[in-house]
Amino acid sequence: MNVVILTGGVGGAKLALGLCHAMPAADVTAIVNTGDDFTHLGLAISPDIDTLLYTLAGKANPAQGWGRADESWSFMEALRSLGGEDWFALGDGDLALHVLRTQRLRQGEALSAIIRDFATAWRISARILPMSDDPVATRVLTPEGELDFQHYFVKRKCAPAVQAIRFAGAQDARAAPGVVEALRDEHCRAILIAPSNPFLSVDPILAVPSIRQALLETRVPVVAVSPIIAGEAVKGPTAKIMRELGLEVSADTVSRHYGGLLDGMLIDARDPPTALDLPYARADTLMKTLEDRIRVARAALDLADSLRG
Repeated sequence: MNVVILTGGVGGAKLALGLCHAMPAADVTAIVNTGDDFTHLGLAISPDIDTLLYTLAGKANPAQGWGRADESWSFMEALRSLGGEDWFALGDGDLALHVLRTQRLRQGEALSAIIRDFATAWRISARILPMSDDPVATRVLTPEGELDFQHYFVKRKCAPAVQAIRFAGAQDARAAPGVVEALRDEHCRAILIAPSNPFLSVDPILAVPSIRQALLETRVPVVAVSPIIAGEAVKGPTAKIMRELGLEVSADTVSRHYGGLLDGMLIDARDPPTALDLPYARADTLMKTLEDRIRVARAALDLADSLRG
């Protein structure tokens, strides 16, 4: 039976990899955030999609979880020597994806078709679907004004306080081909929401109206894996953003944030007692090794199986 995972960032890629080892990879469909996508130096960059491509192809940098392993940086050195913008690092090998994607987008091809071909070229069996072929841009409102996501996340290193987040273009965006069909497939085993940043990686996906509606109407168990471990986020700005928005850093808060979309939640075994008003299970959700990722994937699937009517 197929499993669908909504994912973005490194945490989402880790769980997707665990799924692909816990079950046949060909039965995994990943719906990926594209709110992070932007144009830099004239190139179309899709950070969350590329992180997932590198992870599932066994090409990811094992230390940082994103970017390519054994990357070289001659391009960036040459760029700096000419006074070019160097705040967003593009490795020599990484450039291949960006150049080819940009070329094909300019020829009028859809992002979903381009990513399908990249996955095929790297023998990735899982199906990788961008949330939309239409442009959606995450914007972060701060005391410094509204910042494009990558300027907030990379250039400013998440330093400005977050006052609000919006997703420009989301209301008019259509789900990419195959996305709604995957969510509405009654023979699907589970729909998982990865332990990605709820506000920056998952919310852009949910902001696409047809995706949210499909999740509200699906009869398939929807299970979120909490990104909170022992009252904190493992990495990234999740906890910082929650505090800046006046929210308690807890699995309960994440559950309430997703509202009526969830049927269950997998929370970390180290979390304090919870007042969750939906079914949940506990597991060690820290994913340092491949075995950890497989364990978390299986625990999320077990919870989903227990929720099937």
